[in-house]
Amino acid sequence: MILSSLTFVLLFGCALLWTVIAQSVMKQAEQEDVVLPCQHRFGHLQSKNLDIEWLLQDSEPNQKVVIAYSSGAVYQNLSAKLRGRISFAADYLLGSASIKISSLRSTDSGLYTCKVKNEGIYDLKTAINLVVLVKPSKPKCWTEGESLQGNDIKLQCNSENGTQPILYRWIHVLDTEGQQAKFHPGFHIDLQTPEILLLRNLSYVSTGLYECKASNEAGEKSCFVNVAIKHVRDPGIIAGTVIGVIGLLLIFLIVWFTLYRGKKHKYEEEEMPNEIREDAEAPKAKLINAQSSVGTGSTGSGSSSVKSAKNGTPYPQQPRTGERKTPIAYTTAEEAKVDQSGPNQAHMKRMGAVPVMIPAQTRAFQTV
Repeated sequence: MILSSLTFVLLFGCALLWTVIAQSVMKQAEQEDVVLPCQHRFGHLQSKNLDIEWLLQDSEPNQKVVIAYSSGAVYQNLSAKLRGRISFAADYLLGSASIKISSLRSTDSGLYTCKVKNEGIYDLKTAINLVVLVKPSKPKCWTEGESLQGNDIKLQCNSENGTQPILYRWIHVLDTEGQQAKFHPGFHIDLQTPEILLLRNLSYVSTGLYECKASNEAGEKSCFVNVAIKHVRDPGIIAGTVIGVIGLLLIFLIVWFTLYRGKKHKYEEEEMPNEIREDAEAPKAKLINAQSSVGTGSTGSGSSSVKSAKNGTPYPQQPRTGERKTPIAYTTAEEAKVDQSGPNQAHMKRMGAVPVMIPAQTRAFQTV
């Protein structure tokens, strides 16, 4: 009877000891390392009968051993999801059964219990609720509504992954001039939906660069969105501009065509008197010898002379090679004198000559 009472007391005491183990909460960000502490009082005793177990209670209904020491050997590949990432962090034979988990994953979250016994005596010291925090994923920023002056638009921000709660915060980073901006009274944020920023009565003060920060206990990520006012073009203004450009182009073409025709007409008038017929035969001069000049008078002698195209000086035609020069017979002494010195204008009029204007550039090719 007494033995049964003692057994009951021991079992009750062990159960009471199990129930009074304090649970602590430890939070650590994903991809980082964590050390779960566990100290026992069997470090000064013989270790041949020392047993250490770490148990995990996660989303699955039953506990499972993730690492253990027993009979002088370490068993650390007992959990498939922690294989290669869990180990004892200190000398477990000297009173520290702490473990280290490397490169935490979100699936590592759960209740970890350290159980130590030596020669059948348990020393339950540690129960740790490990919470693995996941940083917010990079949020996406976008606008809703037309960015027209005077309109209301919404700036939205959303991070799809991460440990809740995720907090959102909007910052007006830069204005249109690239300067540090401040929130305008037209900005409105609803505390129920902090990821939405409402811009009322959009104006140039509201434009610029906005940043949305999504954060939780593990860290934060940001995204940016630029707000610019779109100008609506009036179709009437566009049509007027096009018609104006076409009108100016037509005026330019008309002026250019008029100037071109005038210049061409003037060029034709200047070039017409200077045309030279290269295929025309030069007129032949007639000479009167002494026998044929008798009875003809001064008129015959005047028409028998050849006028030079240069400086208007008359000169007799030279005989051809091999021909005999026939002397010219003069009827009066005055004609002989004129022939020697050259006739003047009065003499030429009396002789029946007609004045002719010869252009300077073609005198060398004209014969009177």
